Amino acid sequence: MLALVATVLIPIPDTDFDPTEVAVSWQVLTAHGHTVVFSTESGKRAVADDLMLTGRGLDVWSKIPGLGRVIVVGRILRANRDARTAYARMLASSEYRQPIAWADADLEDMDGVLLPGGHRARGMRSYIESEVLQRLVAQAFRREILVAAICHGVLLAARTVDPATGRSVLYGRKTTALTWELERRAWRTARVTRFWDPDYYRTYLEKPGDPVGYMSVQAEVTRALQSPDDFRDVAVGSEDWRLKSSGMVRDSASNARPAFVVDDGEYVSARWPGDTHTFAATVSAKLLGASEATGQ
Repeated sequence: MLALVATVLIPIPDTDFDPTEVAVSWQVLTAHGHTVVFSTESGKRAVADDLMLTGRGLDVWSKIPGLGRVIVVGRILRANRDARTAYARMLASSEYRQPIAWADADLEDMDGVLLPGGHRARGMRSYIESEVLQRLVAQAFRREILVAAICHGVLLAARTVDPATGRSVLYGRKTTALTWELERRAWRTARVTRFWDPDYYRTYLEKPGDPVGYMSVQAEVTRALQSPDDFRDVAVGSEDWRLKSSGMVRDSASNARPAFVVDDGEYVSARWPGDTHTFAATVSAKLLGASEATGQ
């Protein structure tokens, strides 16, 4: 049994978080000996986005009585078996069953903060727009403890303003996030297969006059950066770039080839659920390195 070497706060919304990004991160961190503290808006146990967990509701026939459990497109887009297993284990953990409220979260004993994502507007907007969480994220950057963000979690960081500069805490940093290509591809699919809720994959939509994609995660995060070049994506023609960019292949504990993670010192970011094993392993390794450097 490994010693507990670091404590990581994972704030999540009460509903609609991505099960892979939360559960796999929890599994990797705790397997490496770290302590995870969950925090929800209400202080009560949270519930993941059921569509991302089961895949039910992502096929064109999902509303037809008797056919809702026949899953085809949903099988591709939902959390894979590894993630669903990790989610079931997480549900039984004491830390998940006993979260603290966002308003009660304290970084005093924290070594890191991990910001997962999700996209369903119902639950994610309260998370991304939370002034309580934005103050917490700003504090984490000021204290120079490790901050990690994936998918829409990067958007929460991008919207967090450093009081000392009046700019985003990501200004001057290198980051990735859910790319417009991945977001647009899922959105286009859902507009056909989930026609009664065509914008399921878009947390924020463009206003009249905005170019398409203006309110995408990538576009909004990029606007918060010092330079557009500070937003990182897989370079076309680089090693495994097709695998990393397909949106069809996810990483695993033994295969990091499909993943894309940006390490910017005390800040780590990734794009989507398919990066989560590698993302969480990177976070764990940095925490272990920090513990060794401080003699913990």
